[in-house]
Amino acid sequence: MMDALIAGKLHARPEQRTGANGKPYVTARLRAAAGDGEGELLFVNCIAFDPAAMAALLALDVGDALAVAGSITPKVWTDRDGNTRPALDMVVAQVLTAYHVERKRRAAQPADDGDA
Repeated sequence: MMDALIAGKLHARPEQRTGANGKPYVTARLRAAAGDGEGELLFVNCIAFDPAAMAALLALDVGDALAVAGSITPKVWTDRDGNTRPALDMVVAQVLTAYHVERKRRAAQPADDGDA
């Protein structure tokens, strides 16, 4: 496996499920630009076990932009026309959305104490 940071948009609504061991997990599918970004898409099949990553994914909807970090495994799938396409499976450790960026920027700014 390799570690990666991938940015894209949600292709399908994330789903929460329960494993055979009784523990919850979340699955999601992400579309990311591949190659030179000229219309080539790469699908990333995501699974999250970390509670913070699961909550972040479940708060999103189809088309929402996000970045995910975690370990990836390259895969290949075949479309209906018989063409092979690349894909990635990712175990998501962290999720970053526009909401997180705004919140982190606010936290990094000095507090306004009103003395200005």
